[in-house]
Amino acid sequence: MAALYRSLLLLIAGATNKELARQLRYLKEENRVLRGKMPDRITVTRQERSRLLKFGAILGCQAIRHLVTIVHPDTFLRWVRDEKRDKKKTKSDIKRGRPKTKEDIRKLILKFAKENGWGYGRIMGELKKLGINPPSRNTIKNILKAAGFAPGPNRGEGTWDEFLKRHAASLWQIDFFSKKVLTVKGFRELYVLVFLHVQTRRVYLTPASSNPGEAWVQSQTHEFLQHAKQQQLPVKMVMHDRDAKFSKAVDGDLRKAKIKVLKTAFRAPNTNAYVERFVQSIEQECLDHFVVFGEAHLDHLCKEYQAYYHTERPHQSKDNELLAPQPAVPKRKKPKGRPKSPDLPTLRDVHCRERLGGLLKHYYRKAA
Repeated sequence: MAALYRSLLLLIAGATNKELARQLRYLKEENRVLRGKMPDRITVTRQERSRLLKFGAILGCQAIRHLVTIVHPDTFLRWVRDEKRDKKKTKSDIKRGRPKTKEDIRKLILKFAKENGWGYGRIMGELKKLGINPPSRNTIKNILKAAGFAPGPNRGEGTWDEFLKRHAASLWQIDFFSKKVLTVKGFRELYVLVFLHVQTRRVYLTPASSNPGEAWVQSQTHEFLQHAKQQQLPVKMVMHDRDAKFSKAVDGDLRKAKIKVLKTAFRAPNTNAYVERFVQSIEQECLDHFVVFGEAHLDHLCKEYQAYYHTERPHQSKDNELLAPQPAVPKRKKPKGRPKSPDLPTLRDVHCRERLGGLLKHYYRKAA
């Protein structure tokens, strides 16, 4: 077969233009005869298509329309266009410019920004101190912006989260909640004032009042300060919303006691979120389940829930621990011999203490 092709090439090379035209006409006619004996549609593999394009793409559109018969000429021309487009796309995909910053350095930049609030200049200095050749200023800026950090350093007080963490040990949030109660004169709105210590989440509830005027709020604030002193809970800051019940006189009494008063921003309840969350808890877990009859009944419900909240209710924000420490359950003596699995309580060992008719339940392990 190779000798046949070699002979054919030698014949073509030595032929004149007229002879080449005669040979081409013959080959085209022979191709028609062969195609007439084959199926109407011929499929070609990817390799066969590449070979056809290699020799046919350089012929030009006119020659392709006269010569190509294995597929429709328009199909062959589309193959040619697709191949040119793919080559251009491959060339455009070649990445130019500076190489990307290494992932370890990028993570280190974000770590510095997250933990310290540093700007790009301070971060560059810290990288250099660690013996790392830092990226350019613009590169660090772009990394910080892409992660949602400001490229400049944090100034002033910092974020609200950082403020709460710094001052939680001596910061209290206060707020009112109300409840409609049934009296002999019909339904009346009663108010309770809540003081919450941010760090420990411990609360102080005032007695209910139907008229929480300025004098009443001043009196309850004084009682709260005495309670905090007895519990050895520091009070250096008090935060409340802009309710008119917190008058200038109330704030003045707090400032005289060398306590800083913070007011929440307008329409920003999240800044007083801890005490707001307690109000939601006492309403959903307790008060919403009762028709309350008078002030004494509401005070009883609040007192029972407050005891449950401090001594019997686990708190997710405090690692599911109790707010008030409880005596540890004495451990049973381990029998002698080979070690056994951890001492687990049986159903007979677990008891339940109920409050408010079984609404609030506390499970505890009976001592051996």
